Amino acid sequence: MNENFATVWEALADAVGERIAVVHGPIERSWREFDERASRLAGALSALGVGRGSFVAIDMWNCVENLETMFAAFKLRAVPFNVNFRYRETELSYIFKDAKPDAIVFDPILSDRITAAKDYVGLPMRQISIGPRAIAPGVLSMEELIDAHQPMPRIERDGDDEVVIYTGGTTGYPKGVVWPHFACMNQNSLSERTPPLADHVAAVVAAVQPRALVFPPLMHGTGFFGATLTLTDGGCVVFCESRSLNPPEILRLIEQYQIASFSVVGDAVAKPILDELDSAAAAGHPYDLSSVQFVNNTGVMWSASVKKAFLKHGNFQVRDSINSTEGAGFAMAEAGDGEAIETARFKLGQFARVVDENLQDVIPGSGQVGFLVAGGILPKGYLNDPEKTARTWPIIDGKRYVMPGDMATVEEDGTVVLLGRGSEVINTGGEKVFVEEVEQAILSHPATSDALVIGLPDERWGTRVTAVVSLRQGATLTEREVIDHVGGQLADYKRPRQVVFVDEVPRSPTGKADRPAAKKLATDSIS
Repeated sequence: MNENFATVWEALADAVGERIAVVHGPIERSWREFDERASRLAGALSALGVGRGSFVAIDMWNCVENLETMFAAFKLRAVPFNVNFRYRETELSYIFKDAKPDAIVFDPILSDRITAAKDYVGLPMRQISIGPRAIAPGVLSMEELIDAHQPMPRIERDGDDEVVIYTGGTTGYPKGVVWPHFACMNQNSLSERTPPLADHVAAVVAAVQPRALVFPPLMHGTGFFGATLTLTDGGCVVFCESRSLNPPEILRLIEQYQIASFSVVGDAVAKPILDELDSAAAAGHPYDLSSVQFVNNTGVMWSASVKKAFLKHGNFQVRDSINSTEGAGFAMAEAGDGEAIETARFKLGQFARVVDENLQDVIPGSGQVGFLVAGGILPKGYLNDPEKTARTWPIIDGKRYVMPGDMATVEEDGTVVLLGRGSEVINTGGEKVFVEEVEQAILSHPATSDALVIGLPDERWGTRVTAVVSLRQGATLTEREVIDHVGGQLADYKRPRQVVFVDEVPRSPTGKADRPAAKKLATDSIS
């Protein structure tokens, strides 16, 4: 048995070397090319002093070089970690101080801010640009390094080697979650582990190669796990050329490469894709989704109406799951066309439960709000933060669980009703309002395109529920209509007291809510 990404990928390169491993625009890397380029880069990094336990930062958009850098670090038993390409000097300085990378491989567009942060922190960090040649003094070219070095000899490794995934920092500074390779490959498991390497390779050789379109950024968990686990299954990872959401390109790539699965990130990503599907179908040239088996969603609520509308365009399953950077397997809802679909209602995961503040199980049907927790094989914790690690991964009944803060109730039949993060609750007049519940009520109106709910200071209520809403193209909607629409579904105290209409609701590159930006938009509009 071997549960190390580099060793598994090397074995697959030997066995299925002519198959395509990664596609990005006109670039197609076979498994053999993918392995050789990563081996040459590993040799170059080794010559620069990077080795086992060294941290390697990756700051770039989705591209072949991103995965090649990750593979090279894995080969060295180094620890690659993601850097958000939107970060400026302050955020970069924080992460550099926290991880202390020996090297950073980055897109040349980001050079100035990386150099400024590096100089501020005072790290002797090697800078490597993915461009074809050196772009500034002290910055090395990835292509020149690959050309100048022989492939690194293969070495023994094990599943305890690590990768760090930094969270987005939406509730404070980013936190690095330390994942051993074996835990990445065996999420939500207690005893089942990957098969022996020879058996795994034989199964890959005999199977039809899976192909996954990965358009969520690799810097976030959805993109990282989507790409790495596809490769571990001997699959092909396809990237978009666009650096922002481009539904026509996404759907064209699904047709061209006969994609079997792809992921959305809630309605903010799913609705524009659905709009493009509907428009093409209405124009008489529908997209071909016959290859698609699963459309996945995780991390953000996905409304039932959008799921049902997706299912009209193909014969596939929609999988809606609750996962986080800190752990997986909390809950899932899966359905095909004609099956029952509801918003924010899930089946509890095999090793998951809902507990109260005293870490005791919530009684089904009681209506009590509790915390979603999940067991199984988990990451080690947060990098350099034992205090937060102890809070987020508590011991319950003698076993370790992850508790990232998702709140839920449990109905009598065991159905989990997701309410949202405990950190995203508005206290208005003494009543608690879960923002995601209100957002889903707003998004059920056909005129809405996206929505975020935030709390603003209020003299009477302490905090007033405020909605930041964007509309579908050509649609009209008034503030009163939004308020009444929510009031028809939820208790009166949950209705927005104010609605601010914007062209685009602020979100991260993965579609996750940017509530500070939404709050600023609302505040500026009101003032």
